[in-house]
Amino acid sequence: MAKTIGVLVEQDYQELEFWYPVLRFREAGHNVVVIGSGSAERYHSKKGYPADVDTAADRVNADDLDAIVIPGGWAPDYLRRHEAVNALVRDCYRGGKVVGAICHAGSVLVSAGVLSGKTVTSWPSIRADLEAAGARWVDKDAQVDGNLVTSRKPDDLPAFCRAILAALEKPAVKPAAASPRIAARKNGGR
Repeated sequence: MAKTIGVLVEQDYQELEFWYPVLRFREAGHNVVVIGSGSAERYHSKKGYPADVDTAADRVNADDLDAIVIPGGWAPDYLRRHEAVNALVRDCYRGGKVVGAICHAGSVLVSAGVLSGKTVTSWPSIRADLEAAGARWVDKDAQVDGNLVTSRKPDDLPAFCRAILAALEKPAVKPAAASPRIAARKNGGR
């Protein structure tokens, strides 16, 4: 059955990390929706390749998606500046939707506040940021933790896309809420 997969995009996205999933998911028969931050209708990659958006993050409801994918490059640094993007990623995650992030896209997961207690991978330069947000970092081509799928770099795209497609075959399961003790610490209590 065809699923609806949102793929985020912003300026200076990494070409392969955006286009490979878009084309792979379309090839698998899924409906791909290209979602921008809302700052433009067309974004250019690090090398100038254009990507036209179908809609903006503030016009998308997480309930309308089965998955959301965040490519890397420098785009995540722009994406995370928009609360509509962070809210959409957070709502997808909390709704049990598949959330995929590759390379530097983990920085959007940090801003969305979805990493506490999760095991993830990424490009090594953002490892400390992910760990500071409460994640455990591992060095592997694709890491799946619940509904969260992460990868390191363009070379990992086959494993990343296979993991997302496999996760889409499973029923959506909302992640467990943080324990009261963890929640209390975040709020300054003990």
